[in-house]
Amino acid sequence: MSNHELLELRGIGKRFPGVVALAGVDFTVRAGEIHALLGENGAGKSTLIKVLTGVYSADEGKIRFDGKNIAPRAPKDAELLGISTVYQEVNLVPSLSVAENITLGRQPGALGFLNWRAIRRRAKAALARLEVDVDVDVELGSLSVAMQQMVAIARALDTQAKLLVLDEPTASLDEKEVAELFKVMRKLRGEGLGLVFVTHFLDQVYAVTDRLTVLRNGQLVGEYSTAELTRLQLVGKMLGREVHETDFAASAAAFTKQATTSVLGVKNFGRRGAVAPMDLSIAAGEVVGLGGLLGSGRTETARLLFGIDQADSGELRVKGASAKIRTPRDAVAQGLAFCSEDRKAEGILPNLSVRENLILALQGKRGALRPLGRTEQEQLCEHYIRALRIKTADAEVPIKNLSGGNQQKVLLARWLATQPAIIILDEPTRGIDIGAKQEIEQLIAKLRDDGLAVVFISSEIEEVVRNCSRVLVLRERKLTGEVTGAELNTERLMQLMAGTHEA
Repeated sequence: MSNHELLELRGIGKRFPGVVALAGVDFTVRAGEIHALLGENGAGKSTLIKVLTGVYSADEGKIRFDGKNIAPRAPKDAELLGISTVYQEVNLVPSLSVAENITLGRQPGALGFLNWRAIRRRAKAALARLEVDVDVDVELGSLSVAMQQMVAIARALDTQAKLLVLDEPTASLDEKEVAELFKVMRKLRGEGLGLVFVTHFLDQVYAVTDRLTVLRNGQLVGEYSTAELTRLQLVGKMLGREVHETDFAASAAAFTKQATTSVLGVKNFGRRGAVAPMDLSIAAGEVVGLGGLLGSGRTETARLLFGIDQADSGELRVKGASAKIRTPRDAVAQGLAFCSEDRKAEGILPNLSVRENLILALQGKRGALRPLGRTEQEQLCEHYIRALRIKTADAEVPIKNLSGGNQQKVLLARWLATQPAIIILDEPTRGIDIGAKQEIEQLIAKLRDDGLAVVFISSEIEEVVRNCSRVLVLRERKLTGEVTGAELNTERLMQLMAGTHEA
């Protein structure tokens, strides 16, 4: 690894009306290293990246890149200097070809005519550098999210980038796709690029990064070699206090309260092509996990239970009585609630206020003939903003202005307002910072203590072990086992998920 300091930000300050977003922040990235930028939502990571890439101008401080002082005024300026950014949500044009996307805005040509041969040649060269084999003439939108991410990286490298900023690039990728991305990142590091890696997944920080910088409340906490900090020490730096395993929701596996009253049960319940027929029962006051690798059938099971997709076999019972759930409206009427894994596409309505987002499910349950009055709406919002500690100036703020963790809390409040008996949480902590994650886990424990039945899905095995008293394991879209009690540990779950041991 090179010791050459490729990027130096010194004393960076940035203020917005009423907010100090950055205060005297230093940040250094070397050529030939992968450097993680970490912190809770609101720590200043996004603002620092936007100052670096010319979206914002710093109020104080200096930026030095590749030996020269720079002051980019727009992302295009940063690109021309050799700084490229790839965002979590691929900002490309799905209806154009791969080649067109890679060269968009800088297509070779003359006299108003594009040189298609040169466009394809450049696109192939950019992809070859990543060892990615894809037809450059296919429509981008026909490719997987992971492949679109690779095309976005190829586009960034087509500018002769020296520094590559990857902002939450793994949020929508499965384990195999993450491994492929890490392979590409290591290859680029070996070629002498500097890489900035922004992520909420601490396991990934330890898997691929050399050094890391932690921000908190717009200030620099410190810069460290990744190997010198344990996970708990790192979390402590991010939160500003010492953290112990017991700070998270106490392991639900140790939950001794007898949960015997079945509120949701299915028998021979399934859908061809989605999930094989299964039997399961969930009691009031327990958190039951659906465990399995990506594609195992976890989300498909949740969608069947909530009536988003239709089961073509079996019976579903709610509170002991046979129930017909053909639509989500039927599910809500039966006392079910569902938080989707895709918060942005299937959860929030970004341009509506916190209040308008929060009341949606309850208003839908009541129907058009029983509208919620404005006073009732405001009282409801005041209650849940306080109870769930939602950080917002007031209920009329557009929800898109909230951090991911606070958006997730609004979605939970939306469903809790319907007073459900059963709540299905699909990846409730995805894409949120460690502090918000801790608060969500504590809320799940409270829901359990209040007697709700909770169906919990998470890709993070440790999170499943911490929060669930029982885990139903799916593999290849079949229910293959159940783990509870002393056997509920990370190693046992991984064995069942991988199929190395049967339950």
